[in-house]
Amino acid sequence: MDPLGAPSQFVDVDTLPRWGHSHEDELNSSDADAERLQQDVIRSPFPYNKAINRKVILWKGDVAILNCTAIVNTSNESLTDKNPVSESIFMLAGPDLQEDLQKLKGCRTGEAKLTKGFNLAARFIIHTVGPKYKSRYRTAAESSLYSCYRNILQLAKEQSMSSVGFCVINSAKRGYPLDDATHIALRTVRRFLEIHGETIEKVVFAVSELEEATYQRLLPLYFPRSLEEESQSLPYLPADIGNSEGEPVVPERQIRISEKPGAPEDDQEEEEGLGVDLSFIGSHAFARMEGDIDKQRRLILQGQLSEAALQKQHQRNYNRWLCQARSEDLSDIASLKALYQTGVDNCGRTVMVVVGRNIPVTLIDMDKALLYFIHVMDHIAVKEYVLVYFHTLTSEYNHLDSDFLKKLYDVVDVKYKRNLKAVYFVHPTFRSKVSTWFFTTFSVSGLKDKVHHVDSLHQLFSAISPEQVDFPPFVLEYDARENGPYYTSDPPSPDF
Repeated sequence: MDPLGAPSQFVDVDTLPRWGHSHEDELNSSDADAERLQQDVIRSPFPYNKAINRKVILWKGDVAILNCTAIVNTSNESLTDKNPVSESIFMLAGPDLQEDLQKLKGCRTGEAKLTKGFNLAARFIIHTVGPKYKSRYRTAAESSLYSCYRNILQLAKEQSMSSVGFCVINSAKRGYPLDDATHIALRTVRRFLEIHGETIEKVVFAVSELEEATYQRLLPLYFPRSLEEESQSLPYLPADIGNSEGEPVVPERQIRISEKPGAPEDDQEEEEGLGVDLSFIGSHAFARMEGDIDKQRRLILQGQLSEAALQKQHQRNYNRWLCQARSEDLSDIASLKALYQTGVDNCGRTVMVVVGRNIPVTLIDMDKALLYFIHVMDHIAVKEYVLVYFHTLTSEYNHLDSDFLKKLYDVVDVKYKRNLKAVYFVHPTFRSKVSTWFFTTFSVSGLKDKVHHVDSLHQLFSAISPEQVDFPPFVLEYDARENGPYYTSDPPSPDF
């Protein structure tokens, strides 16, 4: 109540329920049950942490009426944006805020700047500018949005603020997909609280009615309220979960090189003769998941496994791969930008791009590459899709060998093969054409008729509009040099 006895329009954050408050019965399960769950499940990279959950509040309402130490205002570079969040803050803060903003001389995308709260219940307002989103510049947008949240939290830490009220920074006007932006917001706050949790008491996510459902759905991924919820949420984490601070991993990051892939990583001296410890052999991802392949094939040849049993066994094996793919940190593979979704082809089917030059086969863990492929493609392959493989300017260090491709083909679920409608092999060489023919003829079945060798982008455009493909710049440069600049009208038609 205010001094005159009238109800206050402002909201005391201490009265708001913390994240997980309604799950107290689950969270207070016995130590024995918790220990059992910890042993039975694969742990998430964002494990259940009751202390962190107590700092988080999800609240449907106007951030301007929160009495946090600071609230967040999302605006444009000149700090004059007319969006619902800014207009409410300006209206309640009073005219002094406008004068204070003029002293800041604007704010660049990703930055955070501080003013007083004036007539607000909050002592401070932290102003930030979210990125404009375009799919072609997704990496830059992700990094900028991460910077918004990180710089706000860093400023709160430096100013010894006990609580921060976040609006949803990615305004609809700037076109950022709500789901993608929410992943970045939640994981950045989570990582900050893991490292600097002692410096801040409360983080409030103030959302609208339209945004609330997305936050309710994604919060358990980053702030699970029990070990059981942690396990249930694990399969829904994205492939790129950022680094230790939640920052999106960019292609320029260094690739980890292993001198002896598959060997133990300790520094024990090698023993000579038969006394050497070979216990690590067979401990890599392939060996862990496939079981005794020779035994399975022997049973098949002996007729002891029915077709139905064989399919069920294959499905179980694929599910183990998928579970592993969703639990591992695959950000180093994601940073290569060798596999990504772009637009749709002329038939409306999803287009997936593979950039051969971005796959340093000799430098990366190919087990993780396979896991990443499964993680990205599992939800794509439920519907019809096509693959565009850019073989442009690849070298011997980028070529996937037939054993790996056969392994991938054998491991993936039947939906991958059923819904794959075409593979466009762009800029093939004579050697790659021969290799592809041998592989599709003798190693796998049902793929040969789907492969189309495309010598120029002109040919590709008869199946996929150029606006629907996010081309690596070197592909465009190479094609222009070899085939002349492309035009979108009347491209020559290949025999698709």
